[in-house]
Amino acid sequence: MTHTYIIAEMSANHCGDKELAKKIIKTAKEIGADAVKIQTYTADTLTINCNNDIFQIKDEKSLWNGYNLYTLYKEAYTPWEWQGELKEYADNIGIDFFSTPFDFTAVDFLENINVPCYKIASFEAIDFPLIKYTASKMKPMIISVGISTLKEIQEAINTCKSVGNNDITILKCTSAYPAQLEDMNVITIKDMIERFTPQGVKIGLSDHSMSNIPSIMAVTMGATVIEKHFTLDRALGGVDADFSLNPDEFKSLVNSIRLTEQSLGKISYNVNQKNRLFARSLFAVKDIKKGEKFTPENVRSIRPNYGLHPRYYEKVIGKVAKCDISFGTPLNFTFLNNNNEG
Repeated sequence: MTHTYIIAEMSANHCGDKELAKKIIKTAKEIGADAVKIQTYTADTLTINCNNDIFQIKDEKSLWNGYNLYTLYKEAYTPWEWQGELKEYADNIGIDFFSTPFDFTAVDFLENINVPCYKIASFEAIDFPLIKYTASKMKPMIISVGISTLKEIQEAINTCKSVGNNDITILKCTSAYPAQLEDMNVITIKDMIERFTPQGVKIGLSDHSMSNIPSIMAVTMGATVIEKHFTLDRALGGVDADFSLNPDEFKSLVNSIRLTEQSLGKISYNVNQKNRLFARSLFAVKDIKKGEKFTPENVRSIRPNYGLHPRYYEKVIGKVAKCDISFGTPLNFTFLNNNNEG
């Protein structure tokens, strides 16, 4: 049975509190997530401290409407001095812990704390030099492609392969926070699998919706990785809290995915022989005397399955009984006089 790799994205939901970050990691482990992911950047590695108009978020539908980019990233970042300790804590309780680097220095830092894999965020998925440098560390690469064109997705894959890294997972993503169900277009997963799995690439979903449905659908289509934002309590705040699942919601997601995996099972046409006993077969539905013909009035296909297969019905009708057959007797070939002699 396939095991979908489920990532709990902590992001900024630690609210600047290292102990809260540890509680998030511990809770993620308890509710069945395979990994906790953070982000490794500073405001200065993501943007510049500039108040020009183009550095302002102006979108009334955005959770961050009115923010200056530098201010937002300064508020949301995870202090680097925590990250080695958080990685060690995660290792000790038995859950994977890794991060999204946003520049070369972040990659170097994460190499020093020995994260097991790397995630590239949607908005960095077109930064091919960053992808190339990260992939050169020869660890599994997970790349969200929420704002990438089809050509750019292929370029990202090729960039990883150019340095000999073939362990690549591409995540379908709708870069909206939260994403609305009508914008998820999960069926794209099927197309991505057809396009990219022949190249050895795995496919998953980074799900920013507040529903479990897109993730479950993705698993049924063959997604091997699911990423979802996670918080202990949306009321705690944090710039990502409003599109993050709480523990009960995330546990429900994990349980739903595991049940989906069980239901998918494997390709099988094996027949449950015990249940097959309740299928139809040919029976004498009236007393039939020796020498009497089998007719639609005295032979029927009924449950249970102790007589001849229904495929033989037309061959039986018109034949002559070799012996007396009582009502309710399952038919077999020994009852038929093939010469039609009485």
